[in-house]
Amino acid sequence: MQLIRGIHNIQAEDHGCVLTIGNFDGVHLGHARVINALIKKAKALKCTPTVMIFEPQPQELFSPQTAPARLTRLRDKYFLLKQLGVQRLICVNFHREFANKNAQEFIEGLLVKQLGIKHLIIGDDFRFGKNRIGDFTLLKQAGDQFNFSVSDTASFKLEDCRISSTQIRNALVHDKLDDVEKMLGRAYSIIGRVFHGDKRGRQLGFPTANVLLKRRVSPISGVYVVKVNTIDSRFYGVANIGSRPTVSGVRQQLEVHIFNFNADLYGQTIEVVMLKKLRNEIKFSSIDELTKQITQDSEQAKTFVQSL
Repeated sequence: MQLIRGIHNIQAEDHGCVLTIGNFDGVHLGHARVINALIKKAKALKCTPTVMIFEPQPQELFSPQTAPARLTRLRDKYFLLKQLGVQRLICVNFHREFANKNAQEFIEGLLVKQLGIKHLIIGDDFRFGKNRIGDFTLLKQAGDQFNFSVSDTASFKLEDCRISSTQIRNALVHDKLDDVEKMLGRAYSIIGRVFHGDKRGRQLGFPTANVLLKRRVSPISGVYVVKVNTIDSRFYGVANIGSRPTVSGVRQQLEVHIFNFNADLYGQTIEVVMLKKLRNEIKFSSIDELTKQITQDSEQAKTFVQSL
């Protein structure tokens, strides 16, 4: 799948596409429905199925303190959208200057002149341009003027419940991993690169693979039974997602103790799949108490894995 980082990198050969625009956070079943419609329309028009996303997401620019926790980062979105059959991903650098473009400039400059869109699939609640005055109606009018068609996509329904990234976050907060899996179409996981930590887990007898969450705030926290997918293997283990208050941790990270494993994962990208939540993150009064609890967590996790 082609990745275009920044609208300044759109080339003449990228002209002519069927496009959809959104955050696509989580790439859930509702998003999959949009992508299926995108690909079907692109085949009919003999165009490239293209997705446009924003980095950072708009709420992260305008309200960084209250922006929702991300379900997926850019790398995750790329991988998941590619799996669905998207052929081109345009990642727009969303900054104040871009946000202040008026709606007409967004349509004529970007959608028409640079991308030459033939069809646009968008939610009827989509807003764009300075002061968010651009909407579905304006896009329909522009389509008549510039010879592209526009359609909206109804919300994907699951047992009479709209699937949205917000619903998935709420289900994660309430530890409803089965509901999350139904809405995503897969178990919830975190993908990231293993980095060198402070080796504290090794000192306690529980070496961990540490995944830095960077700027992303995780939508989950606590201790989980997990499945770990590496490049060529699958393992099970127990993971802690949080700030590690017992050892005065500050930044949020993911630590995974993999059962019966002693190979080197540093620098590798792994996928950590959440299978079951065991408990919330707790600040213990001593390292001994922490070690005792980790032992209990590991035994509980191993018992769960044996039942699979």
